[in-house]
Amino acid sequence: MKTYKHSSLNNIVPFAISNRSNVSTLPNIVVSSSESKRRIEDLKTFVEEVMVKGIDYGLVDGFSKPTLLKSGAEKLCDVFGFSKIVEVVNRIEKWDTGIFAYEVKMTLTRKDNGVIEAEGLGSCNSKESAFQQQDSYTIVNTVLKMAKKRALIDAVLSATRSSGIFTQDIEDFQTQSSIKGGDETITKRQLLKIHQIATDLQIRHEVAKEMMKMKYQVDHSTKLSKKQASDFIQDLLHLKDVFNEKKKLNMQNTEE
Repeated sequence: MKTYKHSSLNNIVPFAISNRSNVSTLPNIVVSSSESKRRIEDLKTFVEEVMVKGIDYGLVDGFSKPTLLKSGAEKLCDVFGFSKIVEVVNRIEKWDTGIFAYEVKMTLTRKDNGVIEAEGLGSCNSKESAFQQQDSYTIVNTVLKMAKKRALIDAVLSATRSSGIFTQDIEDFQTQSSIKGGDETITKRQLLKIHQIATDLQIRHEVAKEMMKMKYQVDHSTKLSKKQASDFIQDLLHLKDVFNEKKKLNMQNTEE
């Protein structure tokens, strides 16, 4: 092995140069292909058996992969044993003009040893299309929460290596026609039906709100059009059928 030494010049000593060409600078694979496949299969099994369509993830027309929702991201955090640390890294609050924007960093650490597993970034501002028909002064907290949600999902997708299964924020690409969904307003009968099914399914208010935001860009059932309400009721009825089917299977397994 040859080492070339250089004399110091102006107190600057250059690094020694080595001709060890046989040493590879590429990193080694620390997880075998079989172990990697097993982890991916375990994740897919968890998604299929534990996570619920319409609550933990949703499907949007035109996209092959479902979008991960806040409820699903929190479930994945729990099962992987992650703790969440939230930090607002940038904020714009112009109360004179009604412009608000937030950028949030979500850090996921392992509960067993405190090691940082992943970091995610999310941003939201009051000028987004979803907020165009709303008073910007009344949605400041909503904008901040949306930024936090996006940062959480970004971090979870990275930490759990589930970007091959889910995507995020594809609801932002929906066309305005699908958001509008007709001019007739929701009927009182439809409102009662939505409330009844949601109560039967024990769906929390914030979960129902998240579902409506994802598909229709509204945060309350009273803001749905008649057509949107009809579609939402069908989604809830389908979800009810899924729950009833799972309940039957659980009862059969218990009896056996």
